[in-house]
Parts: sequence; C-alpha cells; structure tokens
Amino acid sequence: MQNHANYAKEVFKIEAQAIQQLSDYLDNNFNQAVELILSTTGKLIVIGMGKSGLIGRKMAATFSSTGTPSFFLHPAEAFHGDLGMVAKNDVLLAISKSGETSEILQLIPFFKKQQLPIIAICAAVNSTLVKNADYFLNVLVNQEACPLDLAPTASSTATLAMGDALAMALMKARGFQRADFAQFHPGGSLGKKLLTAVETVMHQKDLPIISNKTEMEALINTMTKGKLGLVIIQENQKIIGIITDGDLRRIMRKKQSDFFQLKAKDFMTKNPITITPSTTIKAAETLMVKHKITSLLIAEADSLVGVVQIYQVA
Repeated sequence: MQNHANYAKEVFKIEAQAIQQLSDYLDNNFNQAVELILSTTGKLIVIGMGKSGLIGRKMAATFSSTGTPSFFLHPAEAFHGDLGMVAKNDVLLAISKSGETSEILQLIPFFKKQQLPIIAICAAVNSTLVKNADYFLNVLVNQEACPLDLAPTASSTATLAMGDALAMALMKARGFQRADFAQFHPGGSLGKKLLTAVETVMHQKDLPIISNKTEMEALINTMTKGKLGLVIIQENQKIIGIITDGDLRRIMRKKQSDFFQLKAKDFMTKNPITITPSTTIKAAETLMVKHKITSLLIAEADSLVGVVQIYQVA
C-alpha cells in the first residue's frame, strides 16, 4: 500500500513555498491598490472564471465582512446583463492566472469606457490583462502541486493568499475592530457575544434567594432546588451576598463539627460583583474569566433581576 500521506506532505510543501514566494513579488503596486480601494466611494467588484472565480467569490465575501463593500461578478453573466450591477466609482479586481481569459478580456472595453480602475491578480506579467490594468499583483508560482503540473493548486492557493493579504491590509488601514466585525456577523458566536445583552440569556425565574439568617439545612435545600449552584442573600430587596456550591464545600471541610449550626451570614461573600441587564455577553464573559468565577448577578438599582453563568456566554 502506498503512503499517500507522503505525497500530501509534498503538496503542503509546494503550496507553502508558493505563498512564501509572494513576498518577493510585493512592490508599490500593492500599496497603491490598497490606497485606491480605500479612497473609492463605490464597491470592489471581483471577477474571475473557473477556479479563479471560486477564489474570487471567497475574496469578495472576505472583503465585505471586513469593511470593504464588495461583490463577485461572473464574467459570462456580466456580458449578458449583469453589467448593470456595476456603478460609477467602483473598482475592478480581475483574477486570471494566464491573464488571457477571454470572458474577462471582453469586458475590459466596458470598464475602460466607464473609467473604472482595474487591479489585476495574475501570474503573467506580459499578459493582455496586466497590460490593461492600473495595478498588478503578481501570483506566479514555480509549479503546481498537481502531479501533472496542470490543475490549479499552488497557484489558486497563492491567489487566495494574495486576496487575504489585500483584505487584511484594508482592514488594518480602516481601523476595523471586533465590534465592527460583529455587526457584519450577527448570527455568529462573536456577533452574539459583542452585540447581545445578558438580559436575553439570564436566569430570572424562581431564583434561589435567602436571607442572611437562613440556616444551613434550608440554605442547602434552596440551592438544590434552584439548580444554579448558588444562593443569593438579600436584605430589604437588596443584594448583600452570595454563596456558591464551592463556598459550601469549603466551609463543610473547615467547619465539620458545627457545619449545620452555621447561617448564611457566617460565610457568605459580601457585596458580590453585579452587572446590569444591558451588559454585553462578551463583557460578562470577560469579567467572569478575570475574577475566576462562573456566575454573575444581574441587578438594577441594587435589586436582583437575574443570574448569568459561564456556560451561557462561552
């Protein structure tokens, strides 16, 4: 049986070298391309055919999600009506390994007539596409990972990496932050954490509340019934302390002989950390990690309204 993993390692080596080689090609074209996209009031239109088109779709998605409005335009569909999607002040990012893709070249006159700038991602410096482009990003590779040196593998990986480099440079130049990213990803875990308030996930019904005079047996029964691993101590409707199941285990070891003679006030944590209902899930998570706790009390004007726990925000 052949060791197919050995050839996989060779593929990784070839593609890694292809990406590393891109650094040698970077010149002022890259800087100018970034500045051009930053300055435009339109969108970044990405076009490409075949494998280049598939890479282009991913690029457009990355640009859009990191602060650069972008969409993918299929060259063949563009020639049959989708050019109506192109607007004044847009910028074209054309992807073609050979620089001679006919479906792309036939669109060049249209973009020239509209006076739209063209950025070419290409592996052929003397190609028709590069000659008609304003800026050229070179993605030449020494060889494909394909054993026949035919299927786009190392070249498509290099192209994708160049697109990522462009998107990340734009992202950094824009000062794009985590909160901005979350706004474009409200359905993702990061968006949820950064944009959603704890009031949407907090426990608020049948909370385990006791007084500071509650005796041990009643305290344990309330904690067990509450199923949150804690009890909250209140006085005159105000939070004055908290006892967790960890506190209970520690006091049990320390006060074995008179454990059941203790009351809540004897070992509660006074003035526990509280947050407001509008606190974001991410902020709550950060606070719990910082203080090495698993629960936070949620209060308004010192009055308890809920409890949020680490498993709800992780």
